Amino acid sequence: MHPAFRSLPRRFLYAVKPASWPKLLVPAVVGQVLGALSSGTWSWGGALVGLLFTVWLTVHVVLLNDWFDARVDAIKRQMFPDAGAPKTIPDAILSGQTVLLAGLGAGLCAASLALCGELVVGRPGLALAGLVCIGLLLAYSAPPIRVNDRGFGELLEALGVGAVLPWFNAYAQSGQLLPGNLVLVLPGLTMLALASAIASGLSDEESDLAGGKSTFTTQFGNPEARRAAEYSLLGGALCWAIVSRLAPTVMHPFAVSAGLIAMAWHMRTVMTTSPRATTNAFAELAVYKGALHRAIWDGALALVGVALLLWILGVGW
Repeated sequence: MHPAFRSLPRRFLYAVKPASWPKLLVPAVVGQVLGALSSGTWSWGGALVGLLFTVWLTVHVVLLNDWFDARVDAIKRQMFPDAGAPKTIPDAILSGQTVLLAGLGAGLCAASLALCGELVVGRPGLALAGLVCIGLLLAYSAPPIRVNDRGFGELLEALGVGAVLPWFNAYAQSGQLLPGNLVLVLPGLTMLALASAIASGLSDEESDLAGGKSTFTTQFGNPEARRAAEYSLLGGALCWAIVSRLAPTVMHPFAVSAGLIAMAWHMRTVMTTSPRATTNAFAELAVYKGALHRAIWDGALALVGVALLLWILGVGW
């Protein structure tokens, strides 16, 4: 059944794209775990605030991004009527007004949670940090800035997803402004977020070009975008390996090895699919992007999962 003919709750569930949530939830979990390992204690209040903030922020980002991109999404539907999943607004799954109001409401919920974290959990400045996270979306896709239309959207996404959001969660969890282990993990995590951001634009190359959007893919083409995404993925893994070598007492080699092995498992699919993931090869692009994202998410979760297990066993991090 086409999503537009489903019940209203199921249409909302489709519109918020739960399959994409790990893009923000995984960095949030990384921040939470590293914050706990740095402080040596687990704050349930910090975890609740940080993770619920991330959920509402994700809904806010997904819905408002669809609202701001409705024109370009409609162009893609006209160019490729049968390509890809139905679009929320162009395919009448939800009206533009509904998407806008729901997105703004989700943003208010996220801001309220950040304020609760500051007042109830005792994290000075967390409300301001939450507003910064929310404001990144406005800089990303809202006029007059619209960074995503000017060729810098991938860099802003990498900064927000790979650095700011994990830091927010680490601070909500630990109360420490700069946990040492987080500082060491963030460069690699930001590189991985950059790989994800570049790859996300591959399926929209021609419609973005027709709609006047300037992304990495529209500027440099599909082959260069795939190459940049793969180099960023390898660069993130290399950052973690180097830091583990230089500071093994802070980034335990067992934890880093687990993350790298999980990434390598999916990298096989990334590299074998890459030559076929060309412009408008939508099925191959979906496989390529899925494998790349799983490499990032599974690698990050394996790293912090093993680190948490070592901490529980008293081995330390």
